Amino acid sequence: MPASAVRSAAAGNALIDPAVTRRLIGRFADAVRPASLQPPQLQDLTARELDVLRLVARGLSNAEIAADLVAEESTIKRHVSRILLKLGLRDRVQAVVIAYESGFVVPEERTR
Repeated sequence: MPASAVRSAAAGNALIDPAVTRRLIGRFADAVRPASLQPPQLQDLTARELDVLRLVARGLSNAEIAADLVAEESTIKRHVSRILLKLGLRDRVQAVVIAYESGFVVPEERTR
């Protein structure tokens, strides 16, 4: 286990392998869930924070989001931190759940 993983766990952060996260999101996206109204908490997010939340919910890493939005990775980290703070969440997984359950992000059509 890398030292950064140990430090992250000691700080109380969740550690999930990106491959596991993508599988989890894929299974969650396959589930049929009724879309609900956008929670009031999302109204406090800026347009850029909503862009970042949408990409987090799609399973992208901070580096991938930074490349997609043409921003610095440190800027994306700040956006993610602010999203979590504004929504009162512990980690990205909870943000993904809120994004899908609220209907803010909807599963993409998949060909089988």
